[in-house]
Amino acid sequence: MTGFELRSWVCVLWLLGHEPTALATDSSAPPAAPAPTTRLLLHDFERIASPIPGVAMSGWTAEPGARTGRVWYRLEPARRPGGGRALYLHYRFASAATGDLGWQLSLPGLDAAAYDHLEFWIRGDDRTGYADALKVEFRQPLAGAPPGLLRQGSAVVTGITGDWQHFRIPLNFMSGIADWRRLRQFGIVLQPRRSPATMGAYWLDDIALVKTGRPGPSIRDPVIPPQKTAWENGVGGKAAAQPYIRARLAGWPERLLVTPAELPADDQAFLWRLARDTWRGLAALSDREHGLPFDTVRLGGSLAPERAWLGDYTNVTNVGLYLMVIVAARELGLIGAADAGARLNRTLDTLERLETWRGFFYNYYDTTTLERTSHFVSFVDSAWLTAGLMVVRNAVPELAGRCSRLIEQEDYRVFYDPVEQLMVHGYYVNLPSRSEYSYGLLYSEARLGSLIAIGKGEAPVEHWYRMARTFPASFDWQSQSPKRRVDRTVGGYTFPGGHYSWKGLKYVPSWGGSLFEALMPLLVLDELRHAPASLGRNAVAHTQIQRRFALEQLRYPVWGLSPSSTPAGDGYGEYGVRILGARGYRAGAVTPHAAALALLTEPEAAVANLRQLAERYPLYGDFGFYDAVDPRGGRVAYNYLALNQSMILLALANHLRDGVIQRHFAADPIVQRVLPLLGTERLFD
Repeated sequence: MTGFELRSWVCVLWLLGHEPTALATDSSAPPAAPAPTTRLLLHDFERIASPIPGVAMSGWTAEPGARTGRVWYRLEPARRPGGGRALYLHYRFASAATGDLGWQLSLPGLDAAAYDHLEFWIRGDDRTGYADALKVEFRQPLAGAPPGLLRQGSAVVTGITGDWQHFRIPLNFMSGIADWRRLRQFGIVLQPRRSPATMGAYWLDDIALVKTGRPGPSIRDPVIPPQKTAWENGVGGKAAAQPYIRARLAGWPERLLVTPAELPADDQAFLWRLARDTWRGLAALSDREHGLPFDTVRLGGSLAPERAWLGDYTNVTNVGLYLMVIVAARELGLIGAADAGARLNRTLDTLERLETWRGFFYNYYDTTTLERTSHFVSFVDSAWLTAGLMVVRNAVPELAGRCSRLIEQEDYRVFYDPVEQLMVHGYYVNLPSRSEYSYGLLYSEARLGSLIAIGKGEAPVEHWYRMARTFPASFDWQSQSPKRRVDRTVGGYTFPGGHYSWKGLKYVPSWGGSLFEALMPLLVLDELRHAPASLGRNAVAHTQIQRRFALEQLRYPVWGLSPSSTPAGDGYGEYGVRILGARGYRAGAVTPHAAALALLTEPEAAVANLRQLAERYPLYGDFGFYDAVDPRGGRVAYNYLALNQSMILLALANHLRDGVIQRHFAADPIVQRVLPLLGTERLFD
């Protein structure tokens, strides 16, 4: 195996989740009728060479240079009916190894789009021992990514015994891959945490792709809400339904633009004006009956209703932040206690009516009919809803019981993978299967969910230290090689540390280099206070580099790069500062929510930046800032996104009221249990 191939494999294992999907097996008997109409044999092990030209086999270890262990393989008699020879795969893990081993077939850009299942034969070696579960994976290049960064589709096979068994796995279960063309590798993954002993062996035979005509459910299967569909059809279709949907809103903007001259000259007065306008927008652009914020409202540069598009659906993060927003509006004096209580009760009434799965809410719901519109239950989005409920139960004691019941019905163990010791992205209820990928990097917006899960006792403390601070230097696709990536021990847990640096500033990277990833958790968790030598210091560094990179390198007059609407207003883009991310998003639109988040780390610079945004561009409307602007040409996305508007208001509330949302969150017993964890690590020593 070449060094290039090994690095390619390693990138998948470390970065793109390395998480199991649900297993799918047949009995030990041959497949039942009807027989597959198409079959592509990847390897039958009758000889070293595959029946497919260009396919070659090799062993691998997870991290070059690490004491992981070793894999051997050879061809032996299969000892099964109809079998000639089989692959004998023997492995031994090094003492206390944490990295994976495996075996792979290199594939020459294989097109598997015509097939719907993977099948193979396997049995364990009773003499040597074996784990009764292992992972199988396909990998393919990521479009536009460096060669070493691969997409994976995997499944965990369980129930392996000392007898030959035939396994058939739907490719749809390998949910990380949607387009099954251009496959580069197929592999067997052997994991020390899945193995009861340090060594073991298997026989493998007849690895093939087959077409059965029964592909099974897919993550791409749409959820069509029957009530909403019938209602839309009854009024003449989706376009004809828009006026009726608008009538469900609590309000509508009266002016497209507010001129800079109308905004207060005093900085504090300017921030208060922004808070009032942003709150009015969040209150107006929500369903007045159900108390749910519309996810997106696109004005198209005009207040004319026929030019607007209303996204009458919502995400559970939107709902969690909306609960906090109501508390923030009360704390800012924008609404009274009775009004806040009525609004919170309305939203909680709706939550108690929604369809759930194991106590968790689905990722999207229709705001009109309250039908779910997603098969997916998201870890990070669930965590932000939990955070909103935690803030409310501490800020409004009379609602504590209702909020606590919703919090207690959730069990975050469903997202925790004890083999990887990481939280998966979520769960596809229709498969049913966990998602392909996990949150393997510490510095992302998902770190808040990890703390909540640990605080609830539904994930172990070691999970916090399993998340990577940096990736190995051998991962040559990353934006820079980490410095001082050596093992460190904190609280009895040993893990690799390390950092990046830019112009004298040290920092631990996020994935995309956006302020959303870096600073969104600060809306509820005061990391500067509770983790001054780790997360707090890192937040300040990310803010400073965002500002300096935009002004000095990109020559932008304003800064704040984060996922937002595209400047054309008809899509959504991931923007960031490349050097701040392990992978790094591209530069592009500047979004006011990122500028507002910086109030939590560099308030003076943030206020000046918000003023520049309002003065340079036609970006401020009746409901505060629109979503994004291209700082090079001045094109504005005249959209309001509930997520981004909520982040603006919550950042303002914390800035203007001495961390009021952060204090309500920190008072929760779940948070109290994990606050000591935050202060123990020093990222840059």
